[in-house]
Amino acid sequence: MEKKQWNRRDLLKSLGVAAAAAPLAASSPANEMSAGRSSIQDLSPYPEKRDRKPGETIKAIVVGAGSRGWGAYSSYGLKYPDELQVVGVAEPIPYRRERMSKAFNIPEKHQFTTWEHVFELPKFADAIIITTPDDLHYGPAMAGLELGYDLLLEKVIAQTWEECNDILRLTEKKGAIVAVCHVLRYNPYFRKMKEVIEAGAIGEVVSVQHLEPVERIHMSHSFVRGNWRNSKKSNPMILSKSCHDTDILRWLINKPSHKVSSFGSLSLFREAMAPEGSTDRCTGGCAVEKDCPYSAIRLYKEQRGWLQHLNLEEVNDETILRELKDGPYGRCVYRCDNDVVDHQVSNFEFEEGITAAFSMEALTHYGGRRTRIFGTEGDLFGDEKTLTITNAITGKQDVWDARKAMKGSSGHGGGDHGLVHDFVRAVDKKDASLLTSTIQVSMESHLMGFQAEASRLEGGKVMEIKLQG
Repeated sequence: MEKKQWNRRDLLKSLGVAAAAAPLAASSPANEMSAGRSSIQDLSPYPEKRDRKPGETIKAIVVGAGSRGWGAYSSYGLKYPDELQVVGVAEPIPYRRERMSKAFNIPEKHQFTTWEHVFELPKFADAIIITTPDDLHYGPAMAGLELGYDLLLEKVIAQTWEECNDILRLTEKKGAIVAVCHVLRYNPYFRKMKEVIEAGAIGEVVSVQHLEPVERIHMSHSFVRGNWRNSKKSNPMILSKSCHDTDILRWLINKPSHKVSSFGSLSLFREAMAPEGSTDRCTGGCAVEKDCPYSAIRLYKEQRGWLQHLNLEEVNDETILRELKDGPYGRCVYRCDNDVVDHQVSNFEFEEGITAAFSMEALTHYGGRRTRIFGTEGDLFGDEKTLTITNAITGKQDVWDARKAMKGSSGHGGGDHGLVHDFVRAVDKKDASLLTSTIQVSMESHLMGFQAEASRLEGGKVMEIKLQG
């Protein structure tokens, strides 16, 4: 993209950032955060700032009516029923299937127990929203494409690089639109970061430091006890959690990545670290349960946290305790079948010698990605709350506050509904260019993840990242 030849003041004004009154002496995050305040919010959360509606209401079938299928994506249709209508659902858990069916008045003939049943009927919608567990992406994606459906496909695309390529080839053979749910591309914070870079506010990008602090309770819930705990049943951590991050790096840098080396391991959540007196379950008479920071009884029953993944039609002490006694979320965090890493560092080399260092850290007390981007004329720091742009020559700083732009929006800072907003328009117009996260552009960031994991398993060996064709 050609850089606009503006002076610095006009550039920052167009970006909606506020200049600090004077240069700051230090460059720590704390000082960057205090540099100034932005009163201009020219990037609103989707869909509050919306283009015109699609010509016709898009009809979709939701395959997997859990927290993503129900709360993240189909909820867009409840808010904007003239744009998206769910006309079918496949879900093995009865109350989830019934909840979706009741909300959208889905006829009984289009209520299915498993995804295979959807494709026993002739095509009766425009698109399939695939929000099944990771190991159940490939089957419905291939079946849906064969019948001529467009797809909204939750990341990760599939469990292997070969399966990802199968889906890509069939997408192109059928001329289908497949949007991969890289929802961070659609929230105001990362869109502003992209805009700042492309406008040339820090010159040409030279290197990036990117941190994803997962937060330890999130780790224990999703990646130790939960659906994404085991790389064979789901995917390695670099893909199941951090393909958002490889995607963002590729999108921001906007050049191909050629090489990667990676290191990481599982340090805390393993049996060797289990305290004396602990049991297989928190409800099994564990002697240290009351003092354990990962007590399932405290987290789920007392604090009522993270209940969206528990199979609870009704939420009360009795139903929660029953689930903890029998289900996966009541297990001791040190005695699960988890194998995904709780820390990993990956170094990527991009075209023109641009480098990116990415760190996934699960054992943090905080969340919210931190990103530093260094350019030939300045640098940028962001923590998903504000962006601070620093001129390397003068030291002057400018701050954009993302919190107002993301206030009251959908999940992922507005990214969940932002993705659906663009997807329904792309399907309506049969124009994949209306999306930024098609399967075609998502393949490279997936390969970055697959190769990073291959490097980790081989002791940090440098791996090439090379797309075919």
